[in-house]
Amino acid sequence: MELRCGGVGSQAVGRRMDGDSRDGGGGCKDAGSEDYENLPTSASLSTHMTAGAMAGILEHSIMYPVDSVKTRMQSLNPDPKAQYTNVYGALKKITRTEGFWRPLRGLNVMVVGAGPAHAMYFACYENMKRTLNDVFRHQGNSHLANGIAGSMATLLHDAVMNPAEVVKQRMQMYNSPHRSALSCIRTVWRTEGWGAFYRSYSTQLTMNIPFQSIHFITYEFLQEQVNPHRVYNPQSHIISGGLAGALAAAATTPLDVCKTLLNTQENMALNLANISGRLSGMANAFRTVYRLNGLPGYFKGMRARVIHQMPSTAISWSVYEFFKYFLTKRKLENRTPY
Repeated sequence: MELRCGGVGSQAVGRRMDGDSRDGGGGCKDAGSEDYENLPTSASLSTHMTAGAMAGILEHSIMYPVDSVKTRMQSLNPDPKAQYTNVYGALKKITRTEGFWRPLRGLNVMVVGAGPAHAMYFACYENMKRTLNDVFRHQGNSHLANGIAGSMATLLHDAVMNPAEVVKQRMQMYNSPHRSALSCIRTVWRTEGWGAFYRSYSTQLTMNIPFQSIHFITYEFLQEQVNPHRVYNPQSHIISGGLAGALAAAATTPLDVCKTLLNTQENMALNLANISGRLSGMANAFRTVYRLNGLPGYFKGMRARVIHQMPSTAISWSVYEFFKYFLTKRKLENRTPY
């Protein structure tokens, strides 16, 4: 087994790409660790953005059918033909009765939004995390810094993703009148105005800020436990990402139910609640959910949400960490004379 001591190019052993310059042990490292610690202290902005975009696109593309089921299971007053007991049964029923490609309707608009949204999301997170860790812990790892960085990144992410979420969820609903993303955008714009694309933005932030805070704090904490030297270790990224996503998803399900109601403006539910016109605002959404379904209404689709988010965040972090490692290593090798 070959052991490698010293740096790659001009970089010393023990330097890490996540911005934490604490010594990872200071000694010789096994070459099997891929020399992740020998890479520059922080990846470039373009690397964070490229890795983030790839992570977002793959995450949403792979998990989109489950996301479609989650949206339908959060319906407050579903059509009898669109009532499901579990994710697998729902997918089977949808493909059998509505067509094989039905669970993928709206995927195109999600991919278009996910690329730039996740590019800004991860780039903002990495830079804010590094800056705040320097302030709070003098280059240590502060969970408070990670949580704040995740919250700030969410502001950028949701500003791009909210219109895509509105279009996607309207196309995912049972018996949706929209046959394409473009026709959905035109109809919403014509009948409800541009404000409809951001009607749930405050709700989205109310949900996603605690979600991402829990998500990032949990991920960084678990990385400290299972990957203390922070080497490139796909298994640790998958495990930490999956568990962080599952915990954050379960904790914020009530907020997601309200967001879905605001995005879809579910007609039958609004009629039952004697609401004319359009529903807006988090407080109104919370009252409507409780009026129609009581406390259990806030947890509709929780299992589907966890099943969706757990692999989603595992995919996102593993893809992101891989591209961050690969792109940074390639740039370093291109600069190193042979």
